[in-house]
Amino acid sequence: MKPKTVQSVVATVAVMLGGLCSSPAQSSAVPNPEADVKPLLLEKNEGERRTRRIRPDSTAHWASSQFMLKVSPRNNGSQHLVLGTEEVAPGGGIPKHKHLVQDEIVLIHSGKAHVWLGDEERDLHAGGLVFIPANTWISLKNIGSEPISLTFIFSAPGFENTMRCNSVPSGETPTTITPEQQEECAHLGHSERAGKPEQPKK
Repeated sequence: MKPKTVQSVVATVAVMLGGLCSSPAQSSAVPNPEADVKPLLLEKNEGERRTRRIRPDSTAHWASSQFMLKVSPRNNGSQHLVLGTEEVAPGGGIPKHKHLVQDEIVLIHSGKAHVWLGDEERDLHAGGLVFIPANTWISLKNIGSEPISLTFIFSAPGFENTMRCNSVPSGETPTTITPEQQEECAHLGHSERAGKPEQPKK
């Protein structure tokens, strides 16, 4: 190989290696789409507390009056998860519905719940877990004598839009919400409401 050819090959390899071994300063210049996501350390009473709007129909006694959103795109910039907490009073519950896009996990911390999930139903107690795949009907009723304290987690954002639509910030006077408005709210979060809630067999 001629000397000039060797020099040319060496120069080409040096340029290639230089491109592969870019400095940390150069690599950190790549934009991070999740740079605005904030880590959170929250106490039980910290988060976005909201009060549900008043339902004039027969499901008014089912849902608890307040809930709290803690993790969501609006709360801390999360693009992957939504998490919140709620307490369901004795005799109260969550009306039958399903999520069209997101999976959901409900963790029960206290109380006794009768849960309808797809074709199954059973009682769950403190420490119980409900995994709700997308497109699966879910309903829950507090059949115990103490409040059910629960945490809900969604696999993707969306349903928090329905929850905000169905509620007002804590401290504001809740307005009435019609069944038609409830349907509109459900569509915001890619969910579907059943026409009539399940009734316990007990």
